[in-house]
Amino acid sequence: MTDIATCLELGGVAAGAGGLGVAKVRAPRVYWSLVGMPTTWGRFIWTYRDTMEVCGLTVQPSGFRAFVRRNLAHSEVRPVAPKVRRVRPTSTGLRVTLRLPAGLEPADLAASSERLRHAWGVRSVTVTETKPGYVELRMTGYDVLRRVRLPRKAQPRDLVVPVALREDGTVFERDYRAVPMALTLGANQSGKSMYQRNLIKGLAQLPVGLIGIDCKRGVEHGRYAPRLSALATDPESAGQLIDALVAEMEERFDLLALHGVSDLWELPEQARPVPLVVLIDEVAELFLVTSKKDEPARDRTVMQLVRLGQMARAIGIYLEVCGQRFGSDLGKGATALRAQLTGRVVHRVNDKQTADMGLGDIAPDAVVAVTTIAPDRPGVAVAGDTSGGWSRIRTPQTNPDEAAAVCREFAHLTPVLPFLTPFRPVSQITVPPMPLAPPVVRPRPVAE
Repeated sequence: MTDIATCLELGGVAAGAGGLGVAKVRAPRVYWSLVGMPTTWGRFIWTYRDTMEVCGLTVQPSGFRAFVRRNLAHSEVRPVAPKVRRVRPTSTGLRVTLRLPAGLEPADLAASSERLRHAWGVRSVTVTETKPGYVELRMTGYDVLRRVRLPRKAQPRDLVVPVALREDGTVFERDYRAVPMALTLGANQSGKSMYQRNLIKGLAQLPVGLIGIDCKRGVEHGRYAPRLSALATDPESAGQLIDALVAEMEERFDLLALHGVSDLWELPEQARPVPLVVLIDEVAELFLVTSKKDEPARDRTVMQLVRLGQMARAIGIYLEVCGQRFGSDLGKGATALRAQLTGRVVHRVNDKQTADMGLGDIAPDAVVAVTTIAPDRPGVAVAGDTSGGWSRIRTPQTNPDEAAAVCREFAHLTPVLPFLTPFRPVSQITVPPMPLAPPVVRPRPVAE
């Protein structure tokens, strides 16, 4: 009986260890909650002060504090580390709120984030300033970008679309009120199209007008036709569509002047035009020409696009520009247009110059992060903004049929805009049946 009991105990231990091993791979959130989080929390508490001293994140105490410690408390005077105000566990890591002593700034902790990550054995450490004098360390216990799944509460609202997950476990949202114009870059098979599909899937559920410019004969945007108010499939029609948008922009500015306001959202709801999102699939096709006679039309299209980027935010027209490469080498007006695109999302690229064009002017530190994206992880990108901050993100896997189904489901939200009538896409094309081919062998009557 003793041998049987021992075998059962050993079998139970082995099964439990095996279950934790499987959970670490198959269910990382469960493993983190059961094993990873308590271990990391204990390691953080026991090694916090020593880690801060080794990383150079301490300051010398004030003279009064040193006097009290030396003469009243009769203890050793040690450098002062940031004071821990709060430790909060999450399903993906730990959130630690620190009160910075005089002499430290958030940039000091951000510069040592890699050292802190290795010292506490976590996947990543991100430093975020919450208010003056306070920062939050967002530790991630495992690779949350391995299998991306957005939380259920992350739903499109107003003009905010959740499109990806950050490496710290938070949701990356595309907010058109805060960042009206954006540029998305990425090589082939980098996940750029998947990012755009997630964006269209979210926008289709909102009361906005979607305008597609896809100069590859509409092979990307054509499947979303039921939800599109306009679609241009070649450079000539794209130029005409952009001219129509500029004319609409001028009329909307007249409407703002009539009501004495400077923004679309200050208008009364009954007089407010519908917001428009212009989705450009491959912006380089608007710049490249094959002959010199096409250059005047190209220059006009680009300059009109620059005008939209400069002024269209106030009247509710937003640009979402995508491409594989974008810079001054495209031609006249490329740099001027890029300067108007505030939001930047860069996927894996083929050369460092493309990463410099996307992020070098707003977040130089993010360029190195772009060049380290592995080719076997499509959808991983680096998102930056004009504040200099950046973060790694990854979009969830979404196939084209799923995005097209959402567009068909919410086709009733497509606004009917008279100025876009010439560019309205054909949602369904009836293909005539193919004539039956004559039989190869002529039938012969069977004789009795």
